[in-house]
Amino acid sequence: MLIGCSGDLSVVDPAGPAARAIATLWWVMFIGAGLILALLAALVIGAFRTPRQAENATRDEKVWIIGLGLCFSIAVLAALLAYGLVTGERLMPRAAADVVRVEAEARQWAWRFSYDDRPGHVTENLLHIPAGRPVDVAITSRDVVHSFWVPRLAGKLDAIPGHVNVLRIEADAPGTYRGLTAEYNGEGYSRHTFSVEAHDPAGWAAFTAKETP
Repeated sequence: MLIGCSGDLSVVDPAGPAARAIATLWWVMFIGAGLILALLAALVIGAFRTPRQAENATRDEKVWIIGLGLCFSIAVLAALLAYGLVTGERLMPRAAADVVRVEAEARQWAWRFSYDDRPGHVTENLLHIPAGRPVDVAITSRDVVHSFWVPRLAGKLDAIPGHVNVLRIEADAPGTYRGLTAEYNGEGYSRHTFSVEAHDPAGWAAFTAKETP
């Protein structure tokens, strides 16, 4: 089970604030589901008590129907909804002074990236970003619906023809992070991957200062 908790495409091995928020939400839901499963298992075991053991048990149907059936379910769902809404709000691309903006255009079967900080420069299947700074990725598609996803940096967002969706990503440290298209789009789907290269300040300055070929 621990094999899936790390690696280039693991959502529970975050390398940025957005991915960390998503991973925390996942763990909260996982632990909550485990506790509810344990409660249900205890109730099932309790149902198999012998008649003598059950003689002194309280048989108030209102407690079971209203208490566990309604109040408990509503409380759990309301708590998860509230926590999910707060987490989703934190992931929104709010205005900030140091945000870097890049454009990502998907097609069958490649990604094309362009940069506001380096006009005219385009890279294919390799997205360059600065480490430690928020990056807004404006995502669209040239043909069919695709999906932009870098599991260790942020959640996924669809690339829709004729529409632009903005996803904020951020890498804690310089390095290379794997991305993929999380939307089936034809026979080349398995090869529709890309990489994100996060640069330190000197590396990002050098990248943006290069003359466009």
